[in-house]
Amino acid sequence: MARGLGMAFLAAIAVAALIHGSAAQSTHTVGDTTGWAIPPSSAFYSTWAASQNFSVDDILVFNFAPNTHDVAKVTKADYDACNTTSPISLEANPPVRITINASGEHYFLCNFPGHCSGGQKLMINVSAASSSPSPSPAPQPSTPAPQPSTPAPQPSTPTPQSSPAPQPSTPTPASSPSPPTPASSPSPPPTTPPSSSPPSPPTTTPPTTPPPNSATSLGLAGFTTFLSIFVALCY
Repeated sequence: MARGLGMAFLAAIAVAALIHGSAAQSTHTVGDTTGWAIPPSSAFYSTWAASQNFSVDDILVFNFAPNTHDVAKVTKADYDACNTTSPISLEANPPVRITINASGEHYFLCNFPGHCSGGQKLMINVSAASSSPSPSPAPQPSTPAPQPSTPAPQPSTPTPQSSPAPQPSTPTPASSPSPPTPASSPSPPPTTPPSSSPPSPPTTTPPTTPPPNSATSLGLAGFTTFLSIFVALCY
């Protein structure tokens, strides 16, 4: 029983892979209804390629009549120069189906003389293969988790504050001032012993008369003489 379930599971995975691969792979018919031929204008295939979205593993289908055309895969230099001498690959049996196996630019042309210069060439730009879609994130619960409706009770009784330490009501008695030190009494002046003999009377010196100043007398005499000369000159 278990083996049968395992085989069924593997088969389901294989089918899913095939469905995914076929859905990711696209088929592009080159030129649509015109097919692979000398186009009506040189920009025909460039305009067609611009309208397509190419990815890795996509398939290009070239439709043409047998022995009228072929499909050569070439380098960019040969594509620009329409050089048909050294193609990378060459397919001549219609319809030609080419699977794109790498990203980047790919170049194709018809190898028949004059067809490339007539505009029968194709350049496509291939993007990398699209990755499988990432799984959708798991759905988030729409209902938020219930919040507690009742807040936690707060203590109703405040914390008692500690009362300050009592201060002494009786002031510290101030120290009494020390009694002043009595000033020492002045010592009595020394007593001079009385002299045995009576004091002698003071000697009186008669005043001396100073001699006349000779310089003062000369100055006075000179001033008088100068005054007499000045008066005489005035008269």
